[in-house]
Amino acid sequence: MPGRPFLSAFGAIGAIDYTVILLRDMVAMRRFYEDVLHFPLSRELSSNWIEYRIGPNTLVLARPSRVAGDRPTPEGSASLQLAFKVSPADVDQCAEELVAKGIALVEPPTDQPFGHRTQFFRDPDGNLLEVFAEI
Repeated sequence: MPGRPFLSAFGAIGAIDYTVILLRDMVAMRRFYEDVLHFPLSRELSSNWIEYRIGPNTLVLARPSRVAGDRPTPEGSASLQLAFKVSPADVDQCAEELVAKGIALVEPPTDQPFGHRTQFFRDPDGNLLEVFAEI
């Protein structure tokens, strides 16, 4: 808030600028995010760093480099969950498109008691993805 001192310099953070998915299989992940989810390619800085612009945010697919000593997430384990907000009717439409493209749903469109309609699936690296709407 303007005029209010921060207890920490981190208080000045106002948004997440970009999210990086450190992946195992660039070819499969790129195909999934471009051909299945239809995310528009923003720029490709190298074969190890690809950016997609989604609204005001950037989603990056990257091969680990700075953290090369980190062990990959074990197969069958999600390393992150991404949630994409759409209209209520679009939750079902997204599910239909995924199934038509051979993508298995973790959970079909479901009305949750906390006021969301949700639908879950995974990307090729096993990350949990959610399409949801407020209802």
